Amino acid sequence: MKPVWIVDDDQAIRWVLEKALNRAGIETMSFSSAADVQLALASAEPAALISDIRMPGKDGLTLLKEVKATHPRLPVIVMTAYGDLDSTVSAFQGGAFDFLPKPFDINDAVTLITRALQESTEIDNGSAATAQSGAKGKSVKAMLTQSSSPAMQEVFRAIGRLAQSNVTVLITGESGTGKELVARALHQHGSRSRGPFVALNTAAIPKDLLEAELFGHERGAFTGANANRRGRFEESSGGTLFLDEIGDMPFELQTRLLRVLSDGSFYRVGGSQPIHVDVRIIAATHQPLEERVREGRFREDLFHRLNVIRLRLPPLRERREDTPELARYFLNTSAQSLGVPVKTLSDRAMVVMQQFDFPGNVRQLENFCHWLTVMAPGQTVNVSDLPPEIRQFESAPRAPTERFSAPPELAPYAATPEANAVQALSTQGWADLLAEDASKRLQHTDQEVWGALTREFEKAVLQAALQVCRGRRVEAAARLGMGRNTITRKLRELGMDGD
Repeated sequence: MKPVWIVDDDQAIRWVLEKALNRAGIETMSFSSAADVQLALASAEPAALISDIRMPGKDGLTLLKEVKATHPRLPVIVMTAYGDLDSTVSAFQGGAFDFLPKPFDINDAVTLITRALQESTEIDNGSAATAQSGAKGKSVKAMLTQSSSPAMQEVFRAIGRLAQSNVTVLITGESGTGKELVARALHQHGSRSRGPFVALNTAAIPKDLLEAELFGHERGAFTGANANRRGRFEESSGGTLFLDEIGDMPFELQTRLLRVLSDGSFYRVGGSQPIHVDVRIIAATHQPLEERVREGRFREDLFHRLNVIRLRLPPLRERREDTPELARYFLNTSAQSLGVPVKTLSDRAMVVMQQFDFPGNVRQLENFCHWLTVMAPGQTVNVSDLPPEIRQFESAPRAPTERFSAPPELAPYAATPEANAVQALSTQGWADLLAEDASKRLQHTDQEVWGALTREFEKAVLQAALQVCRGRRVEAAARLGMGRNTITRKLRELGMDGD
């Protein structure tokens, strides 16, 4: 079998991938620059190529473009430490097999590379299609494009795959998660980017006016209609119409919308001539549409027409690792808008910010950062400068007596001695318990006392963190002050990986 080629200017990354793939029985060949890869391609071809994006000299996206021009069926995986939307979309539009953000779990990386090799085998057998290519689109706001969280990386992948398609997309998520930004990204990175992007919040317009707002009206159609007026469908022809809060659309208008989606034509209010439009529809809602269908408040046929592809935007509490980057971005933009120096969060203030759930999501974080820019007295924002609803997390941690039900994946070790030890901390100081246990072990001349106690301590702390965070590893890692790859490795080493 042909080897997998690895190109990265970081020798440590090359070494880690080489060792992991060799253990999996996969032959490798490594390069430190894109130029070296192109020289090698003149006389050989790999089974798959894994390339970093940002490298000295020629970058990975340029290499991807050139490789696809000469080897269009070669699976290419791009990896980068910069988990941004533009790079992800550019990679997919350039024909990449997939996108691997750094830092990555090595087992996940091997699994992805194995899938690429399977596709390479299928291509050799003549059963795979040629990868698509495209141009890099425009960028959207940094509050969306910069994210290191796995949840948002999945959103980026979906945008990259959907951008060149005209398929209808339904975006779901809580208020303030950035649904319109995702809709704009789908438009700006797609084939309709030269056309208009028209956004309409269906919940913000009175019921009596919404029909005319959508479809336009003829002169004299109703009182005050003194001239013909185009509706949002006509305005967005050749581009994208974003219908926000579609779950709140009046039931009687849902029928008209369904007809437009079915045949691409409609009548203005008071009109007699059909109007044909070419519009891509992207809808969004924070409402549970399936529930509204069961209640008879949303047409089931319209739901299925809209729900071709669904994107769920995670709330900020599910991607706490994004809070620091977003906070820095908002503090910077607030300072620019007000013409004042940029303020900086202290390390402790940032930790407290990450503990807050932000029920208003990214929008609430933006408002808080604007408040801090105006109200914080110094250039460095300390915990005492934070808004009161956030500041309470500094002095009021969860009560030790509060009980959390362990999620299913924690059931095998939910009642372990380590878990019982965690519960005992509420009645006796943990240092006293540790000293007492260590004394007993040393008196009995137990071997490896240090290693055994360290292992039990780590298991107890990890168990407690997972219970508090209800099994969400990314959140548990953030609260413990470790990376998500570190907590995954620790759980595996300690036999706690129940997934």
